[in-house]
Amino acid sequence: MDLRKECRYLLHQPVTELITCRTHGPLIHARALEKVERHVADAVSKGAQILVGGKALPNSSFYLPTVLSDVPNDALVTQEETFGPVAALIPFSTEDEVIRLANESDVGLAGYFFSRDVGRVWRVAERMEVGMVGANTGILSQAPVPFGGIKESGLGREGGRGIEDYMVTKLIVFGGLGM
Repeated sequence: MDLRKECRYLLHQPVTELITCRTHGPLIHARALEKVERHVADAVSKGAQILVGGKALPNSSFYLPTVLSDVPNDALVTQEETFGPVAALIPFSTEDEVIRLANESDVGLAGYFFSRDVGRVWRVAERMEVGMVGANTGILSQAPVPFGGIKESGLGREGGRGIEDYMVTKLIVFGGLGM
């Protein structure tokens, strides 16, 4: 698969189109922007390629949605929570390998993956050590759904009901079901 070709629609969009889209907004403050820039620069310095985005708009805290390919597993973007519009694509050979790579992190707020195999969706979602999983979707947060992670990403759930605030539960959101 030619990932540059797959991302072409973003590569050729005018910046004004990206700013007015309804999926991304500015980062919360300058420190958040600096963290995203540091994570992208670190990944690139370790061999990752920028397929799309990879920079902030001048005089703003808006960072262009970014896709990185060939990201090594020791890059900061795989070890820390970026909290910015960066998708890190990491090469792998087997399902077991990619789950091991994903679970090596000390953080576990959310994880995302795409698959056409429903059995694989269930297997991978259950084995990921995160509080929230997006299967075939990048949209997890909803007001009525408890929010939270595991490991260094927190304990319990924000917005839970009673004892749920103190439990370790997992949200799995399915997308791409054609409904």
